Formats: sequence, structure tokens, C-alpha cells
Amino acid sequence: MTFDFERHILQTLEDGVTVKTQAVRENLSTLIRCADLMAACLAGGHKLLIFGNGGSAADAQHIAAEFVNRFQAERPPLAAMALTTDTSILTSVGNDYAFEDVFAKQIEALGKKDDLAWGISTSGNSANVLKAMAAARLTGLITLGMAGRGGKLKACADLCLCVPSDITARIQETHIFVAHVLCDLVDRILFPERFKADNSPMDGKPNGPHL
Repeated sequence: MTFDFERHILQTLEDGVTVKTQAVRENLSTLIRCADLMAACLAGGHKLLIFGNGGSAADAQHIAAEFVNRFQAERPPLAAMALTTDTSILTSVGNDYAFEDVFAKQIEALGKKDDLAWGISTSGNSANVLKAMAAARLTGLITLGMAGRGGKLKACADLCLCVPSDITARIQETHIFVAHVLCDLVDRILFPERFKADNSPMDGKPNGPHL
């Protein structure tokens, strides 16, 4: 029997849309609350510290770039930092202490009261993400989690955006979608004048991807 590639691709697309739709509907009020907290954090001169493992590490870097560079509207840089990029810190902490400390030590070193720690874990149970969230709380940071169905992360974050799926790929796809929604909302809260009457961004740049 020949595998139906076209049907498989379309079913994967449909599954992805279904998961995103359900996740957004279930998290609408949380998304708005997260955007408000991020905007208040950044407006107050504080920063976002973002971290995760594997694909979530790549998401952390991607999200930080959207804030530091720009998302869609042309506006000043916003303070965000991925804790997944300094290989000397990651490998020295992993070697001298334990891999579960690689983010917590950076939170302790760089985090200040009223900064926002944004931990990403598809399982919701990544030990180094959970330890960093605990360190963030001790330091007085706001804590935001992004997970699959929640896991332990849901209980240790001030707010947690959960994706109703057990498939890692669908969770990761939804995480970056949700992150882009948050980037857009934060821009609209902080820089409403950068948007036209029809709510489209005034970017002043040629259309096209920047990442």
C-alpha cells in the first residue's frame, strides 16, 4: 500500500491549526495578562530573561531577537535576553555543578527584582527550567511558563501558557505562535502610535522576514 503523502501533510496542517486554535481559546485571558505584565516590566526599565532546552532554546533566542531588534512595528529596542546562548557559561556550570543549574545561576547573576523570567518546556518538567523559576521567585522576578499540558511548571510559575497536546512538534509550533502574539500585544501596549488606524504596523521597512 502506497503512503499518501499529500493526505498526511494536510492532516498535519489541520492538526496544527486545531491545537493552536484550542490553545489560544483556552489562554485568551492569560495571554492578555502576560502581555500587560511584559509591557509593565519593560516600561519600568526591567528586562525579559528567556530560556529552555533544545527547540525551546531556539525559541528563547528567536523571541529575544523579536524584542531587541523589532517585531513588525518600527520602535525602540526592548530589553530581552536568551539565557541559552553563552556556551562558556552553559558548559562551565554544567561541568562544575550540574546541568540543572545552567539557567538558575544566570538568573541569580543577572536577574533583578521585577524582571520577568520566561521559562519554556514542552513537557513542563525540565529540571533546569524548574530550578531557574524557583531562583527567579526568590529574587523577586515575575515568572512566566510556556509548556504542553503544564507539568510541574504550571505550579511554579505566576502565569503559565499551556498547550493542549502531547505531541512535541505541535507544542513547539504553538509556543512560537503564542510568543509572536505576545510580541505584537506588547508593541501595541507600549507604542500605540506606531500603528495605523486599521491596526496594521507602521514599520517603515520593506516587507519580509528578518530572522
